[in-house]
Amino acid sequence: MDFQDKKAIYLQIADYVCEKILLGQWPPGERIPSVRDLGVELEVNPNTVVRTYDFLQQKDIIYNKRGIGYFAADEAIERIKVYRREVFMDTELPQFFRSLYLLDIDLKDIEERYKNFINKEFNPNQVGS
Repeated sequence: MDFQDKKAIYLQIADYVCEKILLGQWPPGERIPSVRDLGVELEVNPNTVVRTYDFLQQKDIIYNKRGIGYFAADEAIERIKVYRREVFMDTELPQFFRSLYLLDIDLKDIEERYKNFINKEFNPNQVGS
């Protein structure tokens, strides 16, 4: 995993865990990798993963079954969406709007590119739209 300088590593790992859950790779109700396993996979200190898991537990996205491990919460997908929408709206969207304004980019161009992105990323067998 390539980490960015502008965001805490534990939050970047939280985004990684959330994405795995949203993509169905770690389904709600299922066990997720242990602190040690995820630390090894991402090549980070296990204490950083502990901080990530504590953060995600506070958001009720994952929970710990003592002696068994961590699990994605049954409502994890909705909780992730609420959390990530909030972060996007508060931090990423204002910068996006600023760039649109400064570069004089029309929203119709954005809409067309968004549609193409969705078709390419999530409907790879679909040709055109």
